[in-house]
Amino acid sequence: MRWNKDADMVWPHRAVVTAGMPYGNKPLHFGHIGGVFIPADAFARFLRDRIGAQNVRFVSGTDCFGSPINEGYRKAVEAGAFSGSIEEYVQANHDAQAAVLEQFGVSLDIFQGSGIGHAGEVHQELTDAFIRGLYEQGTLQLASTLQFYDTQADTFLNGRQVQGHCPVQGCRSEHGYADECDLGHQYQPADLINPISTISGTVPEMRPVSNWYFDLPSFSGFLKAHVAELEADEEVRGVVPQTIKEFLGAPIVFVKNELAGEYERIAADLPPHTMREAERGKQSFSLEFDSVEAREEACAALSKCGIRFRTSKTLVPFRITGNIEWGVQAPVLDGQEGLTVWCWPESLWAPISFTIAANDALGLPRNTWRSFWCADDAEVYQFIGQDNLYFYGVAQPAMWEALGKRGVFGLPDSQPLRQTRLVANHHLLFGKTKASSSGAVKPPSGEELLEHYTVEQLRAHFLALGLAQKAVAFSPKPFDPALSDEQRADTRVADPVQKEGALLTNVFNRLARSCLYEAARSFDGYMPIGPVTDEYREGAQKALQAYDGLMHRVELHSVMQLADELIRWAQKIWADGAKRIADAEGDDAPDAPSEERRQLLCDCFYLLRVATLLMHPICPKGCETICDYLDFDEAEFFSWNFDFESNAELCEGYELEEGRHLVRPLPPRFDFFPKHPSQIKR
Repeated sequence: MRWNKDADMVWPHRAVVTAGMPYGNKPLHFGHIGGVFIPADAFARFLRDRIGAQNVRFVSGTDCFGSPINEGYRKAVEAGAFSGSIEEYVQANHDAQAAVLEQFGVSLDIFQGSGIGHAGEVHQELTDAFIRGLYEQGTLQLASTLQFYDTQADTFLNGRQVQGHCPVQGCRSEHGYADECDLGHQYQPADLINPISTISGTVPEMRPVSNWYFDLPSFSGFLKAHVAELEADEEVRGVVPQTIKEFLGAPIVFVKNELAGEYERIAADLPPHTMREAERGKQSFSLEFDSVEAREEACAALSKCGIRFRTSKTLVPFRITGNIEWGVQAPVLDGQEGLTVWCWPESLWAPISFTIAANDALGLPRNTWRSFWCADDAEVYQFIGQDNLYFYGVAQPAMWEALGKRGVFGLPDSQPLRQTRLVANHHLLFGKTKASSSGAVKPPSGEELLEHYTVEQLRAHFLALGLAQKAVAFSPKPFDPALSDEQRADTRVADPVQKEGALLTNVFNRLARSCLYEAARSFDGYMPIGPVTDEYREGAQKALQAYDGLMHRVELHSVMQLADELIRWAQKIWADGAKRIADAEGDDAPDAPSEERRQLLCDCFYLLRVATLLMHPICPKGCETICDYLDFDEAEFFSWNFDFESNAELCEGYELEEGRHLVRPLPPRFDFFPKHPSQIKR
């Protein structure tokens, strides 16, 4: 197979890569970093190499608003851990997040926030435009709903200020909040089981409030067609359509079998429905309704009679506004004043705000964002955790469809927003549980991990875990709760995080050093230029073609495996060739290098170049150091716009005439991928 940069894989001309938005009430733990940010960064770095850095926007920012931030701020002030304003609280957490991302080499084009810097200003404008657009399209409904009210604290409760058990059938989460649980299930506030106010510890009552809702149920047909397209696309991860389909079922109520008698006494008074007996082995029978409104009416009747129930996942009106003071201001529509926007809908268009702000910083026209978010030759890749698929895979596509070709910022659009490509990862576990800073066992923070591992070791390990396929345990030896202190100190107990690091610090490092030291020893500090042995060139080009396809499918764990195989193959070619030459010629530096020695170095410098290109998104610092010592321009060295016939493609005309390229002298015992100091035996 010969490398052909235009074969098979059709890459967009421009691309946006997103990495979610961490809440502004906490630092980043390894789940944020390894589960979303590093995979997104590796892909963004690849795209810059593949289609040009000027054509890529890698965006993210702190989620500044919403009840999690309100509640985190309240608790911090009450505990005496913070004394400033809520704005200062969010800014401090944002600064800490930005510092960790920089430490891990996450190369965002912008990291501001939904309420921070120029991006915050743009976001307020865009939020106003989005909501007005949805309103003018007739897809917003003003509804009076019941909201939790703490009579002791004399305040309405939002989001995380209420906690109970999730009412969705089959969900065992005990972290159900006002209208969603920590696993992403949506429900009506009145359905939350055993609600408790986190402010006073009392049972709140329900009081009516008015808010705007997006008519999500009316997009059921569109979403069913959309999910069918996703299922037919082999490059879409199976968890995406599978999870979206879970929300497209009919509105159903599940009642325990032992309550059948109580149900029968009021069945005739419920809205029209279909009753289905419990399936074999199941403990509940089901009641299916024609609409969410009918189901909610039935739920109220069941509750009034003391009949406990659970509800199914289904499409419910998607809340747009709320009554919390700390939030993006909602536009005044139909005289409804003083509302703010619920953090989830505004976080869905926040990446557009970040794209606009990034383009503004480059001095580009305001309309340029459309060439990234609307054009047929553009693509948006959104890296998310599977818990958030309801928002990105259900609510967002429907809102994008609802807006159609309506103008934003008062300017007409020739094209609607493109549906984005969701790159959903499964959970990154800490031991056997989901990584959560609110859990009983605290996961290590980014700073804590860097006390034991290098950034490149961690990046390689996270990318090799295969989160695209299943939930995977992250078990760093120094933090593994399953190990005793003695086992952590025992060098005979392997550390799984160092597995990929061995490829870097041993094999890849040795290949790069061997080529450069041999150039200094036998070729006066020059890399010889010439044709590459057919077998090796074809093997490298086959790897390039396969890598390109794997990246197109965003199979980052397979990318790691392919790069691993290429590096080990290249190092073996060097080791076998060097031994063969040493046996024939001796170990002394030759006065006049043989043709076999020259060919070996031509081959291995070529293989080193290809390996470094493939590893660049994974461990950029070490790869860029290799490029620096090879003395090539980074923009060219890491470009895919070559035929990859030999390294002559990278050289100047006079170098081609001389048949050699001067490389920088490498210091003795130099490490391109050094071990962490804690891993070096004293």
